[in-house]
Amino acid sequence: MGVIPAEMNHLTGRIGELYAATITREQMAPETNQRGYDVISADNERISVKTITSSVHVSFNANTFDQVDRVMIPRVNVDDEEGVSVETLLDCSAADFLERFGKDSGKHVFSVSSGSRPRKSLDNLQISDEATFGNHLIRQYENGMIEALLEGKVQSITKPHLRTIAAKIGVDLLNSNSNTKNVRQLGANIIKALRAMESP
Repeated sequence: MGVIPAEMNHLTGRIGELYAATITREQMAPETNQRGYDVISADNERISVKTITSSVHVSFNANTFDQVDRVMIPRVNVDDEEGVSVETLLDCSAADFLERFGKDSGKHVFSVSSGSRPRKSLDNLQISDEATFGNHLIRQYENGMIEALLEGKVQSITKPHLRTIAAKIGVDLLNSNSNTKNVRQLGANIIKALRAMESP
């Protein structure tokens, strides 16, 4: 993408606020840098939103925390393999936040490691499409994830296998904006191309 996410704090902050406003069915606070909170939910909750990219902790000002009803911490992930995504690290009431994470030097601090969740196995997800090429099987799951199997064994790094297949069957590695496709885009395009080749 050409820009380090941590250098776009103003933009990622607004992305997080829009994300929070979307899932709580309401609007962002009427002023930028609203004192204490950023979003007002459909249930009239005042929500403080702290969006991160690579930070290891998040802090809330203790002096304005009494104006907050709910806390949300979204993380904007920019990954060469999976593209851009937003995940919720924490979504809880202000009272629950205080009980769980306490206060440190005038700030309420959340450690990102305390909210990290291991990625669940794909075993419980439906396979939405798949196609074979030689001894490779390219599989797409219902959540868009792409998996490459070589001789029946899942490959830990998917993209090199996709690039090799793409070069052999004529699938472009770049998208319409001339940016390199991520794994999901490239995998989906390869499956589509292989399906077309199978058709009579």
